[in-house]
Amino acid sequence: MKANLSLGSIAGIKIKVHWTFFLLIIWIVSDQIKRGGDTESILYNVAFILTVFLCVVLHELGHALMARRFKIGTKKITLLPIGGIASMEKIPESPRQEFLVSIAGPIVNVIIATLLYFIIPIKDIMNLNLDESFSFLVRFNMQNFLFYLFLVNVALVVFNMIPAFPMDGGRVLRALLAMKMNRVKATQIAASVGQFFAVLFLIIGLLYNPFLIFIALFIFLGAYGENKMVQHLMLLKGHQVKEAMMTNITTFSPDDTINKVIEAILSGTENNFVVVKESVVLGLLYHKNIIENSNKENCLVKDIMTTTFKLLKDDDDLKKVYELIYGESKAFFPVVKSDELIGVIDIMNLNEYLLIQAKLTH
Repeated sequence: MKANLSLGSIAGIKIKVHWTFFLLIIWIVSDQIKRGGDTESILYNVAFILTVFLCVVLHELGHALMARRFKIGTKKITLLPIGGIASMEKIPESPRQEFLVSIAGPIVNVIIATLLYFIIPIKDIMNLNLDESFSFLVRFNMQNFLFYLFLVNVALVVFNMIPAFPMDGGRVLRALLAMKMNRVKATQIAASVGQFFAVLFLIIGLLYNPFLIFIALFIFLGAYGENKMVQHLMLLKGHQVKEAMMTNITTFSPDDTINKVIEAILSGTENNFVVVKESVVLGLLYHKNIIENSNKENCLVKDIMTTTFKLLKDDDDLKKVYELIYGESKAFFPVVKSDELIGVIDIMNLNEYLLIQAKLTH
């Protein structure tokens, strides 16, 4: 399931809520009921969580709006139970730009915490004795609400600045290192630091808090993925699509039958196909659509082909194609030269090309 609830957009950026976010709300409500909470306590806690996630949205907007200054767009912000994700078109390669984009989110939380510090009497609260503190913390009032919100924003700053990918601190660390060394080496060091924290969180999670196990997994995979992606982009630097594309491909015309396509699948290794007429690309045939229509005897290619697709040129930059392929659910693209089909590229042959390039550079 995908993020399926849209909250509209801010500054042209879509705000979406993933379905798993509602599991958090259900858990909060059920936890309050188990603790003997009443309607007031349930509504108070739900309102607090929603306000916290408003701060998370503002945090992600900080990243997105700073990225926009460097002409990097953000498609959407998705809210998950563990926080928010801003889906930017790319991570800036300039160390200075990456530093500014990465630090922008935590700075938003610093600003929120600072405003709350002056709105509520933090010093007076901190000076309460034990009995007074307990009495204050169990109340359901606005001052209590804002005090907790202050603490959460401070915690968000501290947590996000842990130097571990994919959190902001990991990107800040990589940006600072990249000012002194190449990006690949900087990423390797930052990823290693991130995986160290992941192991630390895993140990603490196994001993005390199972939720930290999920955080550890998130950090470990994020650090590994970032390191691998940067290595791949470095290998593809200066290379073009024509170097990695497949040229020995099977094509079909719009009037070919579905049976002819099925025969090609069974007798070869191709799963997706390009539909052409006089060397001009008219559509794409995806494996899923072929199988779904395989029982229709009179079905023609033109009846099931997809006519919305992206064409790549033979001299396109492979680095940009890499980001495109890994950002699309259907990563199969025709390659043209002077508007005539000369090949295709997909995730499989791009990965094969990367393996070959990795061997050649060692």
